[in-house]
Amino acid sequence: MNVMRFLPVLLLIASGGCSDTSTRLNLSRGPIEGLEADGVKRFLGIPYAMATSGERRWAPPVEVPGWDEVRSTKAFGPWCPQPDFDRREEGETHSGEGWTIFVDVPPNPDTSEDCLTLNVWAPSEASSSPVMVFVHGNALGTSFPVYDGTAFARDGIVFVSINFRLHTMGNFAHPALTRTADAAAPLARYTEMDQLAALRWVQQNIAAFGGDPENVTIVGSSNGGAGILQILTNESAGGLFHKAIVQSGNGWWAPWSHSQHEQLGCLLASMAGLDGCNATVEQLRALPWHELPVTGPYAIDGRLWQKGATELIAEGSALDVPLLIGWNDFDGSSLRYSARHVIETTHPDVMATYQTGQDREQDLAYEIYTDLHAGAPARWVAHQLEEGEPSYLYLFSYVLSSERDDVRGAQHAYELPHVFDSWDEIFPPVIGSFFVSEEDLEMTRIMHACWVSFAATGKPSCPGAPDWPAYNRASDQLMELNLTPRVLSRYRADQLDAHERHMNHYFEQSVANVEALLENGVQ
Repeated sequence: MNVMRFLPVLLLIASGGCSDTSTRLNLSRGPIEGLEADGVKRFLGIPYAMATSGERRWAPPVEVPGWDEVRSTKAFGPWCPQPDFDRREEGETHSGEGWTIFVDVPPNPDTSEDCLTLNVWAPSEASSSPVMVFVHGNALGTSFPVYDGTAFARDGIVFVSINFRLHTMGNFAHPALTRTADAAAPLARYTEMDQLAALRWVQQNIAAFGGDPENVTIVGSSNGGAGILQILTNESAGGLFHKAIVQSGNGWWAPWSHSQHEQLGCLLASMAGLDGCNATVEQLRALPWHELPVTGPYAIDGRLWQKGATELIAEGSALDVPLLIGWNDFDGSSLRYSARHVIETTHPDVMATYQTGQDREQDLAYEIYTDLHAGAPARWVAHQLEEGEPSYLYLFSYVLSSERDDVRGAQHAYELPHVFDSWDEIFPPVIGSFFVSEEDLEMTRIMHACWVSFAATGKPSCPGAPDWPAYNRASDQLMELNLTPRVLSRYRADQLDAHERHMNHYFEQSVANVEALLENGVQ
């Protein structure tokens, strides 16, 4: 039984259940009032930057003005603009290696361009406590119940989650925007600009919540994990955080040039009914956001981002902090292409390391996609950074009790409820006992403790697990996170080594697909 499939329905019948009291504190911009219950304070929907509509659309985030009256922070802010992906069949999806474009997918009704807010959960008696800052994936927002920070605060962590611009609203270039921007202003990558602004806010304000600004861990899953690697390779982020966690976050990119990104912007403008490259800034910013096709490739703006993250990691230019990085053994569940496409585009030397056969085409595609997009890049990143602060590599392989007859392994992002220990927020007690077994809860206790210990000390320590060795290629060891955690040596080394040897083949395919898109448009 697929638990996540039922989540939207279950959220409608979930309830809070605890008795809250108001609590106040003063921030750098003004006083706020949140809620406190059961030893945890929570402040929701705190603005860290102004709305991104009008002249601030596709511009660097602007700090909010100060306020004198107490601001209520008892409710989450809206999610940033995004399609309603549950209704994607109503539009069109076009994709190739290195890009995906959604056209005419209805907008999610719970979104707004006034969305640059964050949330803080803190122990009631926090004092110089470790801090975690969570970057969510490429959809939804911080009010999604899985992302509730209560369990982290209960266990001594000041936990922060941030909303930030996504997709075309967060990653867009166009000649008109480049011409009218200040000469030194960063371009195009507004998603990461927002994330950096939120990290600066944390440095300025987290002590007011009892957090230690000198002990900040950034953490993200899926596209959020990829975002952590982007931040990790941006020198302007130095000093804003001190440890990093990347969950199924890729790590290999052939980034678009800014010129290519502008060409894509011209294509999107044309698809939205404007005059392509001749569209003006005023026209672009007046357009309802959901009329632009949705996409958002990684690109280099030549200002704040001079090189791609993969290149910087290979050069040894990433910020030197302890890193916890890994993937799920069925991350291939996020596969966006046909099995045949995956198999046909895999290098022959890589294919030679897999068991092939007509009767296992779909399984083979999932295995390749898991290794190429999650496993091999995570292992490669850990290897590239092993000479500095320690990197700890993991494999999450636990499957919920109710799903073991239905799935091939631990699906993409299915580690999140375990990391957050957020089952009480996802399910009311009676429903929860139906979906979540004692074994599932034990796995949650293990995973959550691993993440808490890493945030506190820089080394993960998991209940019932052996000592977790720092990664080095000579021993090639990782921690398998399951009910009995264990250290594995050379896990899938033949396959992962082959992908690493031929990573340029993957990049060349991505570049060719991008060039074809820009030359021919969406077919």
